[in-house]
Amino acid sequence: MNDSAVQYYPVAQTTTSPLFSFVEPGNPRDFVAGVSRKKQSAPVVYLIGDSTVKCGKGQGENNMWGWGSFFDRFFDTEQITVENCALGGRSSRTYFTEGLWNKVLPGIEKGDYVVIQFGHNDGGPMNTGRARASLPGTGQESQKVVMERDGSTEEVFTFGHYLRLFIRQAKAKGATVIVLSHTPGNRWTQDRINRCDQTYGKWSKEVAAQENVFFVDLNERTAVKFEVMGKERTAGYYVDGVHNTREGAMLNGESVVEGIRELSNCSLNKFLK
Repeated sequence: MNDSAVQYYPVAQTTTSPLFSFVEPGNPRDFVAGVSRKKQSAPVVYLIGDSTVKCGKGQGENNMWGWGSFFDRFFDTEQITVENCALGGRSSRTYFTEGLWNKVLPGIEKGDYVVIQFGHNDGGPMNTGRARASLPGTGQESQKVVMERDGSTEEVFTFGHYLRLFIRQAKAKGATVIVLSHTPGNRWTQDRINRCDQTYGKWSKEVAAQENVFFVDLNERTAVKFEVMGKERTAGYYVDGVHNTREGAMLNGESVVEGIRELSNCSLNKFLK
């Protein structure tokens, strides 16, 4: 009890934190950034994004995997660690408004790396249902909306605005930032996989250039690989139109690493196997 309020929790609590805060073991929202750091001088790679980076708890529930679950396999983990802080269903907007970014930020130290991938969930309604959409583009415009769920007011910004927020705050902490275009879905027009090169991929690339950070076109790299395989074989790498099997997630991770290897003057390369 706190004053006249009583709060019930799904699991026994050992925390002494303030009213209504709690720890739920295994909850992918409940993480402490930086705990994997080997020593003070050892960097951490933080991954932020949606379910295509980390699906569920990142343990292959329903045979769905995000590429971030395997990303540490590409690195010398005696020298650097990877923390997959992505969360399914999140957009660039809701990753910030739900406080997830504010969980990552305290753990970032000079010399760390932040890899950013959003776009899959940035469309749709802004104030009804899951209410996670950002405004399209990279401009400074915003729109105030009344949220259906509770009647509160929120000012919604562009996709580019939220990316810039992550980038600038990470850079201010001394981190190196790599922005990705999002993974391709299993959606085709004739024999070509649909790209995001006129929407979120384009905007991600533009913001990365404006903010002078690295960019990897994950969408294009993986799409080309699937086109070589063909539609029938590619289907085995997907559970549905967006989410990947283990093999699909591994392929996306390989695409990310290939892109990083080609980045000039990216210090993350020295930690790759």
